[in-house]
Amino acid sequence: MQALLFSREEVAKRARQWYDGHIRQQVEVDENIGKMVIIDIESGDYKVDKTGLKSAQQLRTKHPNACLFGSRIGYNVATSFGGVMERVST
Repeated sequence: MQALLFSREEVAKRARQWYDGHIRQQVEVDENIGKMVIIDIESGDYKVDKTGLKSAQQLRTKHPNACLFGSRIGYNVATSFGGVMERVST
């Protein structure tokens, strides 16, 4: 399968659509808050782990040319450099 090129905006838009429409209700549970969810924006497959690295590797094994997007569960940013990460209220 040939990899498609998406703009940053399109990647974020597709990831948010998958997350809001199909994934959020599965992953936003107490034991996952603060973990990373990695989403294949084309298939909707996703994986959750503490840092996102294992999830990305597993998804790449299954879909070698996948366009992946990562998000920290329960937060509006994935990481902060010297700032404060605030929880998103749902």
